[in-house]
Amino acid sequence: MRRLRSIAHLLPELIRTLLKKGITVRFPFEPLDLPASHRGKVVVDPDLCKGCGLCVRDCPAFALELERGEGGQFELIHYYDRCAYCGQCAESCRSGAIVLVSEMIAPVEGRDKLKVTIVEKE
Repeated sequence: MRRLRSIAHLLPELIRTLLKKGITVRFPFEPLDLPASHRGKVVVDPDLCKGCGLCVRDCPAFALELERGEGGQFELIHYYDRCAYCGQCAESCRSGAIVLVSEMIAPVEGRDKLKVTIVEKE
């Protein structure tokens, strides 16, 4: 009796759910509309980047690496597979060189392609 009452209670909800329009997205078949607040790809303006290393110091995921050379040369390297896309690097950058744009990272084969030099100053 208890089981029958339980099914009778759930039946109207089941019918409502089956008649509702789906709320999922059709991503592979249609373009994905990302909200303006989406934090995606890390973009750095090389003209504004001074190589101070604040972004590297404050990154909680260790996704940024600064390699210094001779005479003020440096490379800023970003590891996409480590990045949490939290935006801390953009907050830490005093010169405003780092922004997170609403763009997805393209899929790649192999982890070695997820290491990208985003600034190279000579």
